This record gives sequence, C-alpha cells and structure tokens, in this order.
Amino acid sequence: MTITADQLVLQLQALIGADHARAQGDLSAWEEDWRQLAKGKALAVVSPANTAEVAAVVQACVAAKESGLNVSIVPQGGNTGLVLGGTPDDSGLQVVLSLKRMQAVRALDKQNLSITVDAGCILQNLQTIAAAEGLLFPLSLAAEGSCVIGGNLATNAGGTQVVRYGNTRDLCLGLEVVTAKGEIWNGLSGLRKNNTGYDLRHLMIGSEGTLGIITAATMKLYPQPAATTCAWLAVDTLDHAVELLSLAQKHLASGLTGFETMEQDALKLVEKHMPHMRMPIDVTVGNAFVLLEYSDDESEDRARVRLEILLEAAFEAGLLTDGAVAQNLDQAQKMWDIREHITLAQAAEGLHLKHDISVPSSSIPAFVRQAKEALAKALPGARVINFGHLGDGNLHFNVQAPEGENPRAFVDTCQQTAEHAIYDVVASFGGSFSAEHGVGRLKRHDLAHYKEPVALGMMRAIKAALDPLNLLNPHALLPDA
Repeated sequence: MTITADQLVLQLQALIGADHARAQGDLSAWEEDWRQLAKGKALAVVSPANTAEVAAVVQACVAAKESGLNVSIVPQGGNTGLVLGGTPDDSGLQVVLSLKRMQAVRALDKQNLSITVDAGCILQNLQTIAAAEGLLFPLSLAAEGSCVIGGNLATNAGGTQVVRYGNTRDLCLGLEVVTAKGEIWNGLSGLRKNNTGYDLRHLMIGSEGTLGIITAATMKLYPQPAATTCAWLAVDTLDHAVELLSLAQKHLASGLTGFETMEQDALKLVEKHMPHMRMPIDVTVGNAFVLLEYSDDESEDRARVRLEILLEAAFEAGLLTDGAVAQNLDQAQKMWDIREHITLAQAAEGLHLKHDISVPSSSIPAFVRQAKEALAKALPGARVINFGHLGDGNLHFNVQAPEGENPRAFVDTCQQTAEHAIYDVVASFGGSFSAEHGVGRLKRHDLAHYKEPVALGMMRAIKAALDPLNLLNPHALLPDA
C-alpha cells in the first residue's frame, strides 16, 4: 500500500516533533533561494536536532518512496547557495531537510589542530570559536555570517584565502554522513594520513547533497599568524595584476594569504549603492585593483618590511599606479568590506547573471578580453562586473542588464545566451564554468554540455550505486541521462 504524502508528514512530525516538521504556513524562507531566482513548493520542511533524527527522516522517506510515493529530500544548510542546489522544485513532493538546528561543537583538539562540529554550525561561529583558542579557521567568504559548514562542504566552497589554505575540501579531515538508505557513516577523524581504501570523505565533499547528507565534520585549524596586513593597489591592466601576483608569490611565499582583483566598474557600483563606504584610493586611478593580504608568523614589523619591499619592487617594475597600505586591523577590515560588498551592490543594482568561472591565473587577462568581446556581440550593452580571486584563478564574471533595461526581463531571457558566450571562452582556456559555487539545478545543462562524457558516466554510476532510489536532491548536479 502506498504511503500518502499526508501520512508521511504525520510520520515525520512524530519522529522529530510537529514544531520541527512543518507542512503549513509560510515556508518561503526554505522554499526560495536568497537571490529570488526560484521558489518551490515543499511537502514539508524538517529540522532535525541530531544525526539520529536525520537518519530517521531519511528512513521514513525511503519507506514512502519504496511504497510508491515519489518523494525526495533536498538537504539545506544556510540557504545561501547561488545555484539552486538547496531549493525544492514545485512538485510539492520534496522534503526540505534543514540542518540549521545542528550547531554543536563536539570537540576541539588544540594539540591536533582540529575541531569537530555539527553540519549546521555557522561558518563565522566556527571562526570565532577557533580564534578564542588562539587558533585560525581560514575559510572566509561573503556569506560567512549565515552559511554553515555542511553547506560549505557540500559545495566545496572556496573564498578569499584559497591561495594559501585551499578550498573547504582541503580543510576537512573527516565526515559524518547519513546515507541514502538512512544509515550513519561515522568517518569523523583527526587523522592527516589514512590510506585504507576509497576516500569516501572526498566523494561526499562537493556532491551537493546528492550522495549523502553531511551531519558533522572534523576540520583543520592553524596557529593564528603573528601579524596580518593588507594593501589596496591600483593597476592599469589585468596583465599587470598577474605580474604582481607572481612578484608577490616570490617575495611573500606562503605568507600570501589573499590576492583579490576588482575591475573599476565593480567598485563604481559599490560607490553608487554604498556611498558611506570610502575607497582607500580614488577608483579613477586604475582600471583594476588588487586587494593583497600578507600574514607573517613572526612579527608585525617583519610583515610591514616584507610588504614594503614587495611594493617597492612593484612600483619599480611599473606595475602599480597607486596604492594604500592598511595601518591597522580596522583599516584592513574596511578594505575587505569593500570587496565583499560588491555582491550586495550588484543586488542593489538589480537582478543579474552570475558566472563563477576559473581559468589558469596566467590566462585571466586574455580570457577577460575574449569573454567581453564575445558578450558584446551576443548581448550588446550588457555590463560586465568582474571581480574575484585572482590568486587561484577564480573570477566572478557577472553580467548586469544594459542601462535602462528591466533586470528581471534581462535575466529571464538572456541567461543561456550569456552562458554560451562566456562558457565557450572558458572552455577554450581549459577552465571550469563552476569554480566554487557548485552546479545545483541552475547549471545542470552546462554540466551536460561541457563535462567529458566518460566523467559524466562515472558520476552517474556513483549516484546509482549510493542512491538507487534517486532520493537525495534528484534535480541537482547531475543532468538527466
């Protein structure tokens, strides 16, 4: 006998409490992505308190699916994703499984430089907990006040310090996961070396909730640097920015923890919509700007001297037109705030098309020139807002509607045209159309077009083996066969 949708909801309420398994009322906070690109209709929104409750929810949905109800589960972290990976469809048969109640710190091992937290732990809270112990958790991104570590892992988030510490994948030592059968895999570990077969941890990281539900993680910590300093630098061209990156790598080595680039138009949007934010230097003195961060493990004096030596070499090489060095942590934070507010300034300007691409850092100037040319032919008048993590080759090559055009109409009608224009150029440089945001529902068709067929076949085989009922996030990541 088929379990009905209403019966499943009652079962879920019995398992975790009616207050935490909601099927009525305003569920828009879970049904709509934060960019307001799509709004689905969930069968229910469930918020388990612990891993055992997550497993029980999955088991109930497995039984309902096996009985004939076409139910599925959409795991959701902080709902800050940019590709609809945590947004339900409009079928009314998807259970949104929110991990926000699971925020516990399970263990902190200072000697092992590791911390184990629930998947719903907010990234900023994890940073704060580490800092209170004199340690550093280096993952940092614009949504850190609301995104959660489970979502960071599910999408293999990047952020501003990848150039030194790597992506979220590189910061993870172990995972706890509820499988598509409702079993609990305890892979939590503080080990740096463990060669005992397939690395299931890395299989789950970046899988966007399609293979299992991450419920906890053991993450790496680092000693706090003795000093951190920032410089805001103006350059004439992105070619000069790339040359500056090479010079910085030579002079600062592993102390180079951030190397961001922003073209002039991106900063003009910040000035337009956030006039209270003062630029370190006039935005007209350069066509592009670099935000460089250096962390030193010895002293503030040493940090300042090494940065000054780099800047002297950069000016002598003709790479810089102007620059400003933060004199204290407050000034450094204000520089980072400007960089992080570009996304908010774009949102204030109106709906726009986001393109999270990566190419080799050395290819960025040529890529930008060719992509702008291709976009100008495909969508005359469209405005490119280009910024990103030059140090690791990741650009947010975003597109605003032409001046005076309706942003919603532009997004609704021009998305595929813009993607084809830009992603074809990305592919020609051997790059990726998704550097750190994931694939979700939004870019499945791009994966079908640009991913090697053999790789797609392997990915489908893994999905079929681990989730034979296609229960977990069935409309995300993998394109239809």
